[in-house]
Amino acid sequence: MSDAAAAAGIFPELALRINETLARLAQARGVEVGCSHKRAVFSRGKTTLYEYLPLAGAPQRASGPPVLICFALVNRPYVLDLQPDRSLVRRLLEAGLNVYLIDWGTPDDGERRTELHEYVEEHLGGCVAQVLERSGRAALDLLGVCQGGVLSLCYTALHPERIARLITLTTPVDFHTPDNLLGRWVRGLDTQLLAECGNVPGEVLNGLFLSLSPLRLAQEKYVRLLTSRPDQRAVEDFVRMERWIFDSPPQAAVALAQFVRWFYQENAFVTGTLRLNGRPVELARVRQPLLNLYARDDHIVPPAACAALERHVGSRDYTGWEVATGHIGMYVSRAARTEIPQRIVGWLRARTSAGA
Repeated sequence: MSDAAAAAGIFPELALRINETLARLAQARGVEVGCSHKRAVFSRGKTTLYEYLPLAGAPQRASGPPVLICFALVNRPYVLDLQPDRSLVRRLLEAGLNVYLIDWGTPDDGERRTELHEYVEEHLGGCVAQVLERSGRAALDLLGVCQGGVLSLCYTALHPERIARLITLTTPVDFHTPDNLLGRWVRGLDTQLLAECGNVPGEVLNGLFLSLSPLRLAQEKYVRLLTSRPDQRAVEDFVRMERWIFDSPPQAAVALAQFVRWFYQENAFVTGTLRLNGRPVELARVRQPLLNLYARDDHIVPPAACAALERHVGSRDYTGWEVATGHIGMYVSRAARTEIPQRIVGWLRARTSAGA
């Protein structure tokens, strides 16, 4: 067969695959995200605290403290409960844990002057107080994710008596590691101007994150989807992820400017210069049992940025674990479905039985 004849046979087949995938994409347009039942139990401004309801057939609620999940301000938290087989929340509920989650909502122009200490003390702090009141406990387990892990570290350092155990997931601590491309890009940003320009649209931050790895994140995945002949379930999985990736809320101008300046520019955790509303934030005061999970192939938060936590906290019960995946893979990959929830549940159970 000549090369021309072979090519003539390939292109109709490729066109067929693409058309089949486009048809499946059209069918998946209305696919739902989020799968576990929850109810709102507290709000502060645009922030809502949700309590997840027990799963039918799940074991009796565990005897340990409730778990409060603090997600990043820059993304929606439903990626942790995307669908039944890709849901960290669901795995924790299956283990009998009492799970709460903070949803920061959608800041409007009225929140543009909200400062970072308000998110930590009033919003996160208000959620902590509500969970403690509802559970009748003096301390809870806090699970901080990405930027939410930074906020969780700040809160724990300021109020260590309210946190029994701390789990950090893809949480940066050293923002000046050599492989931190995002950190280098925003190092020279005029944060004063940023604070005065109004809330930053989510699309702007999305574009910044995608530009860190443009070929893989903005081209390869679409080519792979169109040419691989995925089944309907695979297409629906893809659509859910795309919906989450591009569903980013605007950011309160002042809080974002402060976060960029204090962490990305001044590296305040490492230098020990961070102060919130006049109070020093000292990671050495974080003495709780601490589980730190991070991704080996993370292009947004390099593993070295996360592993630095061990050198700065005061905890004598520190466990660090590097997972063979990328940043988003920590939420939806095979490791996110099995390894990560198993490690979290096993770690909590071991310390509950030991009385930690």
